[in-house]
Amino acid sequence: MSDPHPSVELDDIVHQRVRLGLLALLRPVAAMEFTLLRDTLHLTDGNLNRHLAVLRNAGLVEVEKRSGVGSRRTWLAMSDAGRTAFDAEVAVLRRLVDTATGAAQSSAR
Repeated sequence: MSDPHPSVELDDIVHQRVRLGLLALLRPVAAMEFTLLRDTLHLTDGNLNRHLAVLRNAGLVEVEKRSGVGSRRTWLAMSDAGRTAFDAEVAVLRRLVDTATGAAQSSAR
């Protein structure tokens, strides 16, 4: 039996468009403020909160409330499990692209 297609290895929690975008934004930083994530991804507060709840329940994101001047702000950081899951997803996506590109190059010959 042949190896399964790389697409079967995609993580349904990570791969969803908004959640993948959130994790991609959080991967290179120590933490990011809620409103910056919301505005960068063009989301509403409610939509962002819904996706963050999924990531938080999966243990991929950590949420911290910090007191600032006159207000409390929500900061988000990727957990170690989140980094592992995101990096695994990127590896699967690379294999998926390599498979599709290899198939396209083979059929062109």
